[in-house]
Amino acid sequence: MYLALAKQSNQSIAYEFIFRAFSTVPEIQALLFTFFLLLYLIILFGNVSIIWVACTDHSLRVPMYFFLGNLSFLEICYTTVTVPQLLSSILDAHRPIPVANCGIQMFFFLALGGTDCFMLAVMAYDRYVAICHPLRYSLIMTWQICTWLVVGSLMLGIVVSLELTVLIFTLPFCGHQPEINHFLCDVPPVLRLACADIRVHQTVLYSVAVTVLTIPFIIICISYIYIVTAILRIRSTTGRQQAFSTCSSHLTVVIIQYGCCSLVYLRPKTDSSEDDDRHLALIYTFVTPLLNPLIYSLRNKDVKQALKKVIRTRAGTRVR
Repeated sequence: MYLALAKQSNQSIAYEFIFRAFSTVPEIQALLFTFFLLLYLIILFGNVSIIWVACTDHSLRVPMYFFLGNLSFLEICYTTVTVPQLLSSILDAHRPIPVANCGIQMFFFLALGGTDCFMLAVMAYDRYVAICHPLRYSLIMTWQICTWLVVGSLMLGIVVSLELTVLIFTLPFCGHQPEINHFLCDVPPVLRLACADIRVHQTVLYSVAVTVLTIPFIIICISYIYIVTAILRIRSTTGRQQAFSTCSSHLTVVIIQYGCCSLVYLRPKTDSSEDDDRHLALIYTFVTPLLNPLIYSLRNKDVKQALKKVIRTRAGTRVR
């Protein structure tokens, strides 16, 4: 009898998941695959270009572009963790993903996403020091401090992600290949598949989301209160416009990133919110990494000039 119960229990435990398909119509699948692949390639090209320019142009070797290059590298890793799996599931909607692989994807997705949020706060602090304390900027934002800020952001993202991922995957997931109503192994849709009491896990998730989203956002808001106050004191109209242009690029990315993530992780969960979470995840998986290089390159004169200089140099080298 005990052996029978154990066998039945073992059969009910899920070892694989499948993702809910966007569509099972071959023509639509091909269209979606092409569309997402094109977006992914544009994201890679745009962010690699930012890193390339920041590393090769000596005039951009300042903390602001050091942080921007690291942010671009995070965006490349962030999308690479999710998009290949998305493309695979579009081509084969019934292809399963092992629970272990799902846990690995969740860990890197949360770690890189958390690091991204902390990095945006670091960049806001950098702008605060540059605008509010310009004479002391080089003394405060030394290369050692900048490196530690980047490493610290990464460590915080890894610690938070590891704790949450381990906690989630200690739960039992029941059923034969349960379906994740998502295109990646994010925490809310995976939690819904657990056949155990998840109230503690939901509380931890909410606490982590508040820590990763709210605290950096408060730092960003405080920084920009001081920044706007300092900008309004600038007598030169050109100086005010240049300062606002630099800050507005960063604020645009912040609003999109934090707005979408807050709606996914901080709002009350209902059955109707599952599809909304899936759609919102597309925004911070594709739109933010895509806009990051476009916003900073199109709205930043230094980056545009550096891009032109590098392209001319490369073109001249090839001609010779």
